[in-house]
Amino acid sequence: MDFKHVPVLYEECLESLAIKLDGVYVDGTLGGGGHAFGIGSKLSEKGMLIGIDRDEDALDAAARRLEPLGCDKVLVQSTYAEIRDVLEELGVQGIDGALLDIGVSSFQLDNRERGFSYMHDAPLDMRMNKEDSFSAYDVVNKYDKTQLTKVIRKYGEEKWASRISDFIINRRKTEEVRTTGQLVDIIKAAIPASARREGPHPAKRTFQAIRIEVNGELEQLQKAVDEFCDVLLPGGRLCIITFHSLEDRIVKECFNRRLNPCTCPKEFPVCVCGKKPDVIKVTGKPIISGKDELEENPRARSAKLRVIEKMR
Repeated sequence: MDFKHVPVLYEECLESLAIKLDGVYVDGTLGGGGHAFGIGSKLSEKGMLIGIDRDEDALDAAARRLEPLGCDKVLVQSTYAEIRDVLEELGVQGIDGALLDIGVSSFQLDNRERGFSYMHDAPLDMRMNKEDSFSAYDVVNKYDKTQLTKVIRKYGEEKWASRISDFIINRRKTEEVRTTGQLVDIIKAAIPASARREGPHPAKRTFQAIRIEVNGELEQLQKAVDEFCDVLLPGGRLCIITFHSLEDRIVKECFNRRLNPCTCPKEFPVCVCGKKPDVIKVTGKPIISGKDELEENPRARSAKLRVIEKMR
């Protein structure tokens, strides 16, 4: 299967990065290389593009996509949260910009064998790195009622989390839940018909929750925001695209913490902790997709882009 991915907020990302010809830039969620190709196209032969992804299939596809670019290209199988280790391994002291496009890629959703989608029947998997041993099968079949409910409620923001967990536990008494199709049927049975008539697919929130749990996505993001801020050179920019409120809340809070690092009690007349901001805000409200993009790519409807810049 070809690795197809429509880069979201493409022009907005390239403009926000303010790319320098000879700069060093990181695409921490390389995917099929859509955003990375745009970044690399703006770099000279002296520029450097570093692409990071957990998924070996993504790295292979991106390597082919980026081959025509004239800049220096380095692709690394890792997680974006390990940016410090990646740069140290490459002998890179700092970067001029980075892009993180958080969440699952179109390829992973559309490739039914990967088990990310509730639209295709496939083995329960959802691993972004196929070498990982922990999968959606383990969450669904080995977590107890309390653990399942917590994951589905916390990461899926699903109000029927307890009932869905009950139905999963009951199914497990007679057979293991091995496929996405089985899980979808269980979720549909658990959610009352009246609640399934409107809104998104009834399995959407639960699948999102399990995927986040399997890949430790929010923990990775929490760590990565500060790590990327730390490795930015003066004037360097960090662009992060999120697709749901949990991700966006983490990015917003991390950005605000860097923008307002003072830990003094509010009643203190002056700051005595000495902590000063090291970034400035580029975007106030997040950038969202326009009408034309939404018509061409419905998956962009929930995308939000936030940008900060390291102080010069």
